[in-house]
Amino acid sequence: MHKNITKQLAAAVKNKRCWFTFCTTFVVALCGMVVILRHSDVNASLSPSFSSLESIENEIYNEEFSEPDNDFIAEEFASAEEPVEPEPTEETRENTVSVKKGDTLLNILTDLGLEYGEANEIFLAAKKVYDPRDLKAGQKLQISMEWNLPENKLIAVNGISTQIRSGEHLVIEKNEEGKYVAELQKDELIEEINSAGGTINGSLAGAMNGEKVPAGIVANFINIFSYSVDFRRDVKKGDKFEIIYQNYITPDGEVVKNGNILFASLTLGKNKIDLYRFKDKSGNVDYYDAKGYAMKKTLSRKPMSYQNARISSPFGRRRHPIYKDYRVHWGVDYAAPRNTLVYAAGDGVIQVAKYNGGYGNYIKIRHNSEYSTAYGHMQKFAKGIRPGVRVKQGQVIGYVGSTGRSTGPHLHYEVVKNGKRVNPLTIKAAASENLRGKNLASFKRQVAQIKETHQKMLAARETPADDGKLADAQSAKNIQSN
Repeated sequence: MHKNITKQLAAAVKNKRCWFTFCTTFVVALCGMVVILRHSDVNASLSPSFSSLESIENEIYNEEFSEPDNDFIAEEFASAEEPVEPEPTEETRENTVSVKKGDTLLNILTDLGLEYGEANEIFLAAKKVYDPRDLKAGQKLQISMEWNLPENKLIAVNGISTQIRSGEHLVIEKNEEGKYVAELQKDELIEEINSAGGTINGSLAGAMNGEKVPAGIVANFINIFSYSVDFRRDVKKGDKFEIIYQNYITPDGEVVKNGNILFASLTLGKNKIDLYRFKDKSGNVDYYDAKGYAMKKTLSRKPMSYQNARISSPFGRRRHPIYKDYRVHWGVDYAAPRNTLVYAAGDGVIQVAKYNGGYGNYIKIRHNSEYSTAYGHMQKFAKGIRPGVRVKQGQVIGYVGSTGRSTGPHLHYEVVKNGKRVNPLTIKAAASENLRGKNLASFKRQVAQIKETHQKMLAARETPADDGKLADAQSAKNIQSN
């Protein structure tokens, strides 16, 4: 009996993984047998005990030993063998630096930790398109950098961008060869149409500025009406203005430049003047009333940007302010601040542009076979103004000054008709050519579109959430097509 048990147990423990279980079970079984023998009757048969032992043996045989999970083991070994990713040692950082007073591009870059040689390469690249010495306090530099993490220091600069003026950026980047190159990039401009209107309580310019109309647009508005309106005498408190104009803005909404005035209206007392911009088939641009009649006159009575300029000396006989005797004054003097813009009174060709004795800096323009105009005592001439140059009405030709025989800054303005100097304030200047035929038909279609757009803008201005900008893109496109 004992031999059978021994053989069975020996077979059961052939699997090395069962040794521990076998030993534990065997010890427990022997202990159990001792307890049973001590507490059982001496004459009792031993067969029950051996039956219990056989039961234990059966449990040993019947125990299911799971096979090792080979997939799990393989995964464990594989994961143990995978290489560990090293910690990154470099990263790209974007930094914005504000230029301080006294800063230079070189010291900004070297203060960040860039080697002087590389900083100088950036400086020289920028200098080809822009003078880095023109950086101003408060200007922002966007700098892309490579940073060494373990040593916590700058390795290299990938690129620099800064706005140098409205709508234009200086961009410095590395090319494929690793060299720095610089270029000036213009922002993509968005064309928008705005409207404004209001009541004049002081000056027209003040009222328009109060409605946030840009200064350049205000000057153009005044210039449009200056051929028939004396803004010093004709505009009264309670008069009104309306305007539709273009602006060119950057994607973030910054106004870069002003466009054209599409519609301009002045209400002077009971007289309302509506003018519409129109470019005819020949490319000529002018302003007309709703019937196609031109508003612009051949000659301006006050050809300057400062329309509130007072007449310091009229045309005719007067006591000379320097010689103290009486003599004829052959023009009209308009007192104005130094460097006030002086305009060409009409289309024409420059005949004279020089320093001319008592007239100081002097320009004479021949407009046609009948009329010429002259301008004296200017501070200087506008760029490009010289004899033989053709100018357009309203074009800047010079700046108010006090050169020659003069007691203060003013414009001396003369009108010459058929070789004889006449009073600029009393001449009957002929109107520009009115529209007719196909030009008139096209103009009337455009006027209808502007009127429709104008009504939408008036409604928009009455809505607190709206700022009067044109919401109808198709209307904007139609207006701007002319």
